[in-house]
Amino acid sequence: MITLPLSAARTLHLAAQGLLAPPRRKATKADVLDAIRQMAQLQIDTIHVVARSPYLVLFSRLGAYQRQWLDEHLAEGALFEYWSHEACFLPIEDYGLMRHRMLDPSDMGWKYAADWHTQYRSEIDELLAQIRAMGPVRSADFAREAGKGNGWWDWKPEKRHLEVLFAIGELMVAERRNFQRVYDVTERVLPHWNDARDLQPADTVAGELLRRTCRALGVVRADWVADYYRMPRRPYADALQQLADAGELTPVSVEGWKQPTFVHRDFAPMIDTASNGQLSSTVTTLLSPFDPVVWDRKRAAALFDFDYVIECYVPAAKRRYGYYVLPILHRGKLIGRVDAKAHRANGVFELKALHLEPGVRVSGRLIADLRRALLRCAEWHGTPQLQITSAPDGLAAALAATGD
Repeated sequence: MITLPLSAARTLHLAAQGLLAPPRRKATKADVLDAIRQMAQLQIDTIHVVARSPYLVLFSRLGAYQRQWLDEHLAEGALFEYWSHEACFLPIEDYGLMRHRMLDPSDMGWKYAADWHTQYRSEIDELLAQIRAMGPVRSADFAREAGKGNGWWDWKPEKRHLEVLFAIGELMVAERRNFQRVYDVTERVLPHWNDARDLQPADTVAGELLRRTCRALGVVRADWVADYYRMPRRPYADALQQLADAGELTPVSVEGWKQPTFVHRDFAPMIDTASNGQLSSTVTTLLSPFDPVVWDRKRAAALFDFDYVIECYVPAAKRRYGYYVLPILHRGKLIGRVDAKAHRANGVFELKALHLEPGVRVSGRLIADLRRALLRCAEWHGTPQLQITSAPDGLAAALAATGD
C-alpha cells in the first residue's frame, strides 16, 4: 500500500481539476470545451457581483479568454444543460448519462415540481405544443399577470411550466441570450438522439458516472463519490475496490486519513513525484464559490483543511466573511478568501475584505503571486483598478507596493 502525504493528494486532485500549472499560452475556444470535459461538468449560477460562476471557473484554469466562447459552445451544440451536480453545462456526448433522470425525475426533489406537473398537465402540454409549432421561447417572453414577483423563487406559471418540461427532457436549452435560457424542443436541439437506440442500461450509466467522478477528482474516497453527480447516497467502498481490481484505480493511504483512498489511473504515474515534492501546483488564482474544488464542503476540509460555506445564501447578519467570497488557491493550498465585487461602471475591482487562513505566512513570494493573480482577475473583468478595502495588517499596503 502506497502512503501519500496530504500535500501529494492535493497535488493529484488539482492536476485532475486542471489547476496544476498556470496556462502556458493564450487560451483558445477549444480550451473552454477541454476544461469542461476535464472537470466533467461546469456548474451554473446567476450571481454576478463578479463574473458569473461558470465564466470564473474557466478563468481560474485558462486565464484570460473570451467569455462568449462558452455561450457559443452551447448554441453550437457542443454543450447541453441539465441537473447533474446542480444546474450544469455538460459535454453533449454525456447527454445519455443524464437521460435516465429525465425519463424518471421522481428522485430529483425540488428540481422537478411533480405536484405542479400533475396540477397543470394540460397547460404544460399546451405550452410544449406551442413551442413545437412556433419555435424557441424564453421565460421573459411571458408577462407576469400579477405584476412584479417577490423574489428569486416567486416564478410566474410559464416559468414553472418551462422548468417542468426541462426537467423531464422535453425541452433543452438551445442557447443563452444575456444569460437567459432559450428553450426549444429536444428533437430540434438534439435531432439525432433516439432513446430506443441510444439509451444505455441504468446500471451501465451509474458505473460510468462513478468512473467520471473518479477521473474528475483524481483522488477519491467513498464518502466523496455521491456528491459530484448527485448520485444516490449509499456505500461506494466496494464499487471503488472493484474499479481498483480492474486496474482503473490505485489504492493508497493518505497520512491522517482513516478512509480507504484511491488514485485514478490517469494520475497514478504522478504519485511518486507528487509524494517527494518534485511535482506540485504552481497556480495562484481566485476560485468561484461554485468551483468543483470547493463545492463539497467535507472534501475541501479533508484535502485543504479549509472550511468553506457559500454565504450568499446566508442571512447578512450571520455571514462570517461576506456575500460572494472567493477562495484563494496558492501553490497547492487554499490560503484565504476574499469578498469581491466588480464595479464595472467605474473600472474598480474591489476586495471588500481579504482574509488569510490561520498560520499562513505572508512571504514575499505570496505577496507577489497574489498581487499578480488579483490584477489579472481584475483586468479580465474589465475593472483594472484594484481597490483593497479591508485586509490583514500590512497586507493591503504590501500588495499595493509590490511591482508587477
